[in-house]
Amino acid sequence: MKQLHIFIAIFTLSLNACAQQSESQVKAETPIALNYTTEIVVPEINIPWGMVFLPDGSMLITEKTGELIHFKNGTKTNIEGLPEVYVRGQGGLLDIKIHPNYANNGWLYITYASAEGEGDGGNTALMRGKLSGNTLVEKEVLYKAGPNTKKGQHFGSRIEFDKDGYLYFSIGERGNRDENPQDITRDCGKIYRLNDDGSIPEDNPFIETPNAKTAIFSYGHRNPQGMIKHPKTGAIWVNEHGPKGGDEINIIAKGKNYGWPIISYGVNYSGTAFTEITEKEGMEQPLFYWAPSIAPSGMAFVTSDKYPDWKNNILVGSLKFQYLERLVLENNKVVKREELFKNIGRVRNVIQGPDGYIYVAVEGTGIVKIVPIK
Repeated sequence: MKQLHIFIAIFTLSLNACAQQSESQVKAETPIALNYTTEIVVPEINIPWGMVFLPDGSMLITEKTGELIHFKNGTKTNIEGLPEVYVRGQGGLLDIKIHPNYANNGWLYITYASAEGEGDGGNTALMRGKLSGNTLVEKEVLYKAGPNTKKGQHFGSRIEFDKDGYLYFSIGERGNRDENPQDITRDCGKIYRLNDDGSIPEDNPFIETPNAKTAIFSYGHRNPQGMIKHPKTGAIWVNEHGPKGGDEINIIAKGKNYGWPIISYGVNYSGTAFTEITEKEGMEQPLFYWAPSIAPSGMAFVTSDKYPDWKNNILVGSLKFQYLERLVLENNKVVKREELFKNIGRVRNVIQGPDGYIYVAVEGTGIVKIVPIK
């Protein structure tokens, strides 16, 4: 197995114990030695978006261009029978998750950009299916956002199950910030919640709201590309891209409005302002925000004993700065940050595997495992 040994300095960053502290308010301290290295376990994947372990220890990995890769015993095999994927800009084959009871029912769930439905272009869809050998079968589209658009940005998307077995997934606002995220009669810029068969839970927040998209669980989001269940509380946490500044971590709550684009800690990419306010009654404040943006993607809570000095921390991938960020939490407040594996590449995803190791999806490299230095 080819190893990638990286000698890096880590900048330890301290900040006040305030839930809305930003990167611009953080001062760097003395670099410390790294206790971990990385090794490539699945090489040569261009944009590995989603990854999940199967009960036999093999992996399924989505390649954004439309390939689903089964990696087992050192061999990569492409899964056949995938739906037609609309590949444009940030859209393509996105996240993958297995059912919590996968060992008994075999269901796996995929989000992808799809051209099906109303209008030209595409939008994000959620489907489920089962594996029969190397073929995806029993395919069912559970949700398809509409209308389609030829815009190439903000498809989302991540998938997660909560402790009660409800299925959550994210769709970005598709570049239409002034109409989609604040309107619950429109798709996009939302976190959705479904039963595992795609039906709408009876206690969804907008189930009785006229003309509402009843799958919506929360709204006012820009482009959530990280989603994880808290290992103790069971709450769904997401990170999402801001514009120039204002990337956020949010704890998702039923029916809540997360503010985009009415409130934000960011500005337009040109540097001009699009809002003058960062808070408003009836809109949620982020647990944490970054300014400048790091372009966060996948995220994971560390619970493994293999990383004792990282336990109960969050790891977040940075696309922009090409590192893995460690966030230390106390009472749901970020009190410390570290940049890990600087210049490793654009980190698209990070998960903790069933073996307790952390696996990181790096664009242009593949899947790497973080290994403690003995």
